[in-house]
Amino acid sequence: MFGENIAEYALNVATLPKVQRVSMKLSDGRTMSALQWGTDTPEVLFVHGSAQNAHTWDTVILAMGVSAIAIDMPGHGHSSWRSDGNYEPAVLARDVATAIETWAPKAKLIVGMSLGGLTTVALAGARPDLAPRIVVVDITPGVNSQKSKAITDFVNGPQTFASFEELLARTIEHNPTRTQSSLRRGILHNAKQLEDGSWQWRYDRSTHAPVEDAAKKVERLSALWGVIENLKCQMLLVRGGVSPVVDDADVAELQRRKPDAEVLVVDGAGHSVQGDRPVELATALTRILQS
Repeated sequence: MFGENIAEYALNVATLPKVQRVSMKLSDGRTMSALQWGTDTPEVLFVHGSAQNAHTWDTVILAMGVSAIAIDMPGHGHSSWRSDGNYEPAVLARDVATAIETWAPKAKLIVGMSLGGLTTVALAGARPDLAPRIVVVDITPGVNSQKSKAITDFVNGPQTFASFEELLARTIEHNPTRTQSSLRRGILHNAKQLEDGSWQWRYDRSTHAPVEDAAKKVERLSALWGVIENLKCQMLLVRGGVSPVVDDADVAELQRRKPDAEVLVVDGAGHSVQGDRPVELATALTRILQS
């Protein structure tokens, strides 16, 4: 469906790049899957958000015209689900580090959105050798249930739908900043049809771990402020102009913790900046990559 991405956003792509799905076995037997863009050594590694998959970056990568790796995070897309249901940033960062070492050891830029953004922060803190520059899309450690309510209401909805049309209708309802054509493509990449004709999301929403006070999870996320404070790498926060997930207080805290961090607001974009304003995001990422 790359032709649709190119046509919708009037991208200047003379020849479609080579894109192939790659996979590897992790040390515990799980599989990690990714999309490899181009034939050169990948310059950028992309990490998607919760309930998404590697294809969320398609338009951005097409617009950039770079060799890249876009991973399917554990519990998403074609990657294995975790038996413990633990998809917190510090845990996921270990798998992302393995992905970089295997597929993109010379990556100049790591880009993460939402959960992938917090995972990228955790990665940069634990393995600064793998993250010379990071871009975090519409998330900070200041996120809480109130700020993310619109997103979690959508993600925590039904897992299975009687028809594709029913699934599309709910997706449109909860994503008012996106075009219907891009949402349709996203569903086809992020859901599967079952034998009975119904449709089901591909991501893991199970809760194998014991039920825990939400305040404890927020506390662990807040600890990532300390990680940001100690980062030596270049960092850009991209904020969706109409997203409630990052507020002015979050930006002020980021600038207090890491005064050299850059903040870019993308007008008209909601939480999923790569879906709402992919060309603007691609322009910003290209600038950072070339700096």
